[in-house]
Amino acid sequence: MSALAVLLIAVGVADIARRVAERIWLPVAIVPVVVIGCAALAGLWRPGDVALLAVAVAAGVGWVVLCARAERSGGKELAPLLVFGGAVGALIVMSGWSSDVAGVVARWPEWTGIAVSADRLLMIVGVMLMQLVTGNQLVRLVLGSVGAVKPAGEPQPSDKLKGGRLLGPMERVLILGLGLAGQLAAATAVVAAKSIIRFPEINAQKARENGHIGIDDVTEYFLVGSFASWIVALGGLALAH
Repeated sequence: MSALAVLLIAVGVADIARRVAERIWLPVAIVPVVVIGCAALAGLWRPGDVALLAVAVAAGVGWVVLCARAERSGGKELAPLLVFGGAVGALIVMSGWSSDVAGVVARWPEWTGIAVSADRLLMIVGVMLMQLVTGNQLVRLVLGSVGAVKPAGEPQPSDKLKGGRLLGPMERVLILGLGLAGQLAAATAVVAAKSIIRFPEINAQKARENGHIGIDDVTEYFLVGSFASWIVALGGLALAH
């Protein structure tokens, strides 16, 4: 599963760079650089590793380009979701080709005294990065694919739910951290707390025509977005385990 972890790291770093620089060439260039860097640090140079990492580079570049296209034009949210899901599935199925993580990554837990295998450490880094900007991107693509996001320039249901882009990553990281610590009950409490806090806020709004956004649009946005966000967090937790 080392190639999948490298893909998640590369995509996570590229998505952060795309939000900071807002230039498509930078994240596209970052993907192969990060993949090569991870391969060097983890000692992933066997033929099977190289083949899987080539898939990771192609999928990462495709993800970045298709996400940027979906944001510009709208209505093309399914393509990046298929690329991301297909790459994750393919790398899981072909994970037997990959070798054990070695190099600096394998020695680092010994240096720091952390009782975790090198393969799992690489995956934890990958899924943690996935919870940040990439997680927001996945949630937005899901919302767009079901019509819960309006075309660019129109009032958005998210305008009624302030802080979602910040709360989403915080929530996912908290769920992932609690799950890795074996506190799944506490993670479910986080999910319940969000619903308890958000639903009164939504119900307090009056259904009205305000840029064609009524309470039903906001409720749908909240429910679909929340479930998609939780799936991203729990999917990352499953990979980390």
